[in-house]
Amino acid sequence: MEQAEIFAAGHYRYVPSGVMQYSGGAAAMPGHAIRRAVFARPVPLAEGFERIARLLRAEGRPLTALCGCELRSPGQFSEEGFARFNAEYVGTLQAWGIADDRVNPVPRSNVCPQVDPPAVPSFHAFSYTVPSQADERSFVIAGSSEVPEGHANYKDHLIAYRDISPEGMRKKARWVLDEMERRMRVLGYGWDDCTGSQLYIVHDPHPFLEEEFARRGAMRLGLTWHFVRPPVVDMEFEMDCRRVLLERVLPVDAA
Repeated sequence: MEQAEIFAAGHYRYVPSGVMQYSGGAAAMPGHAIRRAVFARPVPLAEGFERIARLLRAEGRPLTALCGCELRSPGQFSEEGFARFNAEYVGTLQAWGIADDRVNPVPRSNVCPQVDPPAVPSFHAFSYTVPSQADERSFVIAGSSEVPEGHANYKDHLIAYRDISPEGMRKKARWVLDEMERRMRVLGYGWDDCTGSQLYIVHDPHPFLEEEFARRGAMRLGLTWHFVRPPVVDMEFEMDCRRVLLERVLPVDAA
């Protein structure tokens, strides 16, 4: 059985992914909980990291407390462009003492709004650990598209490659939902524990909502549908989920 790893400096466990840009998910260690903050508008990547650092310091938390990043990009990347972006993104996590050349414990989503996209890759939201005496059992699961991790390329391994028919989208949905369950299972959780599920597609989800989402319990508290595309060309389906009991929105003019 797969095992979660411990990132002691951040006070959380994480799901190893085999890729450098993210982990499969993170769960707070005992004595800690995860908080989530959403920017009222997307904030460019470098500025977003700066604002996150200020917030963490203001709350007395180390930079290593960062345990989730939700990004928005101007449009889908080629595989080569995505690799370049990931190297830039991970560079900050390395400078913060979170990631190294082998391990990155921070789960992530990165999607591309179909309407009103940002001009540059930007932060939408982030999560971090805080001390807590409550038994909150909080976690965040990274976004997954319809492709297994760790291969040399995406194109040769995409589920239902370039098939956006209702049946093709159902196959993609089924694979991604199975992957959500696998990642949660590694951390010791399931759909009954979730407080939020997010769906990232531009296609009609109704043909598979009942069978693949509702009957699994994946939308027990509803489902947030973002009209966006996954980060890489030919990816069509992405989602993530979480259990976070305290969330807030950061105003546009926040320091």
